[in-house]
This record gives sequence, structure tokens and C-alpha cells, in this order.
Amino acid sequence: MTEQTLTGRTAVVTGASSGIGEATARALSAQGAAVAVLARRTDRLDALVADLEADGGTARAYACDVTDADAVRTVLARVVADLGGIDVLVNNAGVAHQHLARDADLADWQQMVDVNLTGVLATTHSALEHLVAAAAGERGVADVVTISSASGRRVPQATSNVYAATKHAVGAFSEALRRELGPQHVRVGLVEPGFVRTELTAGHDFEPLGALEAADVADAVVWMVTRPRRTAVNEVLMRPIEQDS
Repeated sequence: MTEQTLTGRTAVVTGASSGIGEATARALSAQGAAVAVLARRTDRLDALVADLEADGGTARAYACDVTDADAVRTVLARVVADLGGIDVLVNNAGVAHQHLARDADLADWQQMVDVNLTGVLATTHSALEHLVAAAAGERGVADVVTISSASGRRVPQATSNVYAATKHAVGAFSEALRRELGPQHVRVGLVEPGFVRTELTAGHDFEPLGALEAADVADAVVWMVTRPRRTAVNEVLMRPIEQDS
């Protein structure tokens, strides 16, 4: 199968200071994309950019809180000015709190809604005009990929309550967006991983199920956005081989 490379294209990755976001930025850069990395921890972003540039890539770091829609809009305008457009958007920023409802702190629920759902909406909304413009250009296609979760398919346990709710909502939004943007050649996809070894899951006992690595999820993102432009991969569900929930 013939694959498109990303040379000459620009990718934006949110939550890029660690874990899946960092791995995805590295993987996209390895495919030739100029990468804009967004997060709140600028020291980590700066270190990542230095690594990517040392390997011959083009990268820029942007301090950004995805829950602040005005800040997101301003940052993406800077990305377009600095790097020439947006061909790929990877919505990765996320947070997880796992508690039974009766034991939960309402602030934790609100944070998950703000980051996992509102952050995706704000970033996608600000990027849409740039993605549509990119799809109308030489490459003929642009991509929105959101890192969701297997919990967006099925609630794995009672403590997943609001986390799973945000991921189900992201799935619904992505499906509606797919229907809207397909005629304009903007592909919309979800990656739905099970257990992944990241900062969010630090201290979790993965035995005997094991866990995916962040690079595994990044590989899925790259595979989706390098398909021939006639092909849209709308969902990738991936789990460690022994995970059953």
C-alpha cells in the first residue's frame, strides 16, 4: 500500500509534554512533519523541541491551556503564522480521576469535563478553518485525530463514571464532525486505547494484563494520517492483548 509522507506538512499536538502526546510528536516529526507542540509545562516542551531539531526536524513549542478557548485560538493563529498552516490536529490533552461517585470531588469531575471534552471542542473549533484550507491545497486532505479511550466504547468499571462520560461525548462529537467534514476532505478519527503506561497511570498495577506503551498509540496516529487521501480510518480500538474491559 502506498503511504503519504508528512514532509512539508504541519501537525499540532496538544498535551505534548509527556506520554502519548510526546510520543506522537516524535513519531510525526520522524515522518517529516513540522510539529507544533502545545502544553502547559514549557520546560518539557522546550526539551522536546530541542530533541526534534537535533534529529533534523522542525518543531515549535507553545504554552497553552486547552480549557482556555481564547488562548487556544491565539496560539493556533501563531502556529499558522510560524509554520504556514495546520494539516494535522492531534487532540491528546487529557486528565483522569477514578473514584466512586459518592466519594468523588466535584472539582475533579469538572476538570475532566473541562480538559477531556471542552478542550477538544475549543482546539478543534479553532483549527477547523485551517484544516479545511489545508485539505483544499496540494495534499488534498487534512486530519483531526482525537485520543479517546476504550472507556469511550464501554464503561469498564464504576469508578470510570465521568471519565468514561467525557470519552463517550468525544466519540459522538467526532462522528458528527466526520459527517460534516468528509465532503471537504478533512478526515476525523479516534484512537481508543486501553491501559497505557503514562504519567496518568503511574502507580497502577498492570499485572497480569500488561499495558500499551505511548509509542504504540503514536504509531496508530501516524498510520491513520498517512493513509492515501481516499481512505479515512475513523476509529482504532487498541488494548493490551490480555485486557478484557
